[in-house]
Amino acid sequence: MKRIAISSALLLILNGCASTSDLEETRRQLAQVNQQASTRISAVESKLSNEKLLEMVSQVDTLKAEVAKLRGDVEVLNYNLQTTQKRQNDLYNDLDGRLSHLEGAPGKRDASQPAAQQAAAGDSQASPDYDKALNLLRARDFPNAINALSLFIQQNPQAPQAAEANYWLGVAHTALRQYDAAIDIHRRFVEQYPNNHFAPDALRNIGNCQRDLGQVDQAKSTYRRLIKLYPKTDAAQKAKQALARM
Repeated sequence: MKRIAISSALLLILNGCASTSDLEETRRQLAQVNQQASTRISAVESKLSNEKLLEMVSQVDTLKAEVAKLRGDVEVLNYNLQTTQKRQNDLYNDLDGRLSHLEGAPGKRDASQPAAQQAAAGDSQASPDYDKALNLLRARDFPNAINALSLFIQQNPQAPQAAEANYWLGVAHTALRQYDAAIDIHRRFVEQYPNNHFAPDALRNIGNCQRDLGQVDQAKSTYRRLIKLYPKTDAAQKAKQALARM
């Protein structure tokens, strides 16, 4: 009986030892698994962090490209604005020069009109309707000036002032930047009244309108035609300057 008791005690001790060893091994394996898991998690976190960083860098590059494009667009807009303002100033300076002929001066004789008609017109003083239209033009009231000039031309097609009324009508449309209408009016004016003292200016205005419409080749052709037809005029000199800048 004593031997059996001792054997049982030894067996229990061995079983206890075996259980403790297994527990330690399990703990070791768990620690190893935890370590591997931690390593993998760190690697994943690092990868995610790098991907986010790359994404942020890509976004920054995209923003830089967009800013550069916007700056370029702004520079183009500023250039166009400056060009438009310069042309607008040139237009009004030119208009002031043309309108200065009207300040305090009676209407000039139209060289393209027959002498009999000029004589019938006396000193070529404008009719009340024509004078009203010119006053609107002097006041820079271009919309009403266009209406008044158009009405005068319609009602007085044979009047000595009808030719110049057509010229001023084209000028008024130009002042409003209605370039297509101005080109059409001044083109017909030059064709109908090639000897009128305003013909060179009308031809130059056609070229200016074509230039401002972006019709560069047509504008150059018009300027060259002006220089050829009216070489000694102030309009021809200005056309040469315009060509040199194109």
